[in-house]
Amino acid sequence: MTTAILECISTLSISAQQLRRFPKLLESGLLKRMPCTVKDSDVPNLFREPYIQAGYRPTDQDWKYYFLSLFQKHNESVNVWTHILVAFAVLLRFRAFVETESFSWNTLSIPLVLYVVASLTYLTCSILAHLLQSKSELAHYTFYFIDYVGVSTYQYGSALAHYYYSSHQAWYDKAWAFFLPGAALFGWMSCVGCCYAKYRYRRPYPVMRKVCQVVPSGLAYVLDISPVVHRITVCYMEECSDRAVWYHSLQIIFFVISSYFFSCPVPEKFFPGGCDIIGHGHQIFHLFLGLCTMSQLEAILLDYQARHEHFTARYSPTLTQASCLSFFLLIICTSLTAFYLRQKIKQKLAKKDL
Repeated sequence: MTTAILECISTLSISAQQLRRFPKLLESGLLKRMPCTVKDSDVPNLFREPYIQAGYRPTDQDWKYYFLSLFQKHNESVNVWTHILVAFAVLLRFRAFVETESFSWNTLSIPLVLYVVASLTYLTCSILAHLLQSKSELAHYTFYFIDYVGVSTYQYGSALAHYYYSSHQAWYDKAWAFFLPGAALFGWMSCVGCCYAKYRYRRPYPVMRKVCQVVPSGLAYVLDISPVVHRITVCYMEECSDRAVWYHSLQIIFFVISSYFFSCPVPEKFFPGGCDIIGHGHQIFHLFLGLCTMSQLEAILLDYQARHEHFTARYSPTLTQASCLSFFLLIICTSLTAFYLRQKIKQKLAKKDL
């Protein structure tokens, strides 16, 4: 046993040394040959962000460059890495739950699995958008449209999990008939609103662009979170000690904070050029959204574990399967919407190049 532990420690020590040398190898070799980042005046207006004056990657490089820029210091680095770390955390937490808890693959575990898939989908789409959007104008629109598909997928995945594992009986009795159809509709509207706003408006963006983005997404969130809000209210009124409710409360707090930083360009507004690489509002938005996702995951896992038998008696397998199939239908609808607007953008860009 002692020998095995020593070998393990030795292996970890060697791995740690290799990881410490990895950035130096990149810096002295591969990254040294990569194009340097540029100022905002050196990229098209489409790629510029308010008050972010430097750290932009040049456009029209090889795809290889944008993939390898994962290891380069630029103004999207933190946005990419925050969601990479959260994606790994979600995977590891769910794997640990499956291995150590009383998890079984049956009809009522499908919404939980779909929620995890939805979380990983939105994180992956966001990673791709921030990592690859600088390639060209068409790539910029394409990957952000993909990002919006990921967001709507996550919205509906959250609604499924809240509906099946987190709702109180009193809420369920009133809302069961319209909640999931409404969540699917608002999820699609959220994608349409964000894609249309990206397609329709140019910098400097008018207020209407933010309205198109925030209103449908806000409506989707209000509906999706309603079973959780009701559960928290009932719990606090009854002075319950449910651990899941505490995590649900945290997910709402983190989401509200992240929404503020998504909507407002702070703190970079007060320090133009001072938050180019680290510290601008979208990075803070990513950070708190990641905390929201991890809190939500923990709450849903606790609900699944503690209330499994209750929901087994309450829901029919046929209805559960049908509502879960709508998850994939929503992905198809939002993907078609994104593809349609991408084609419109492609036509516009082709006319501009003539």
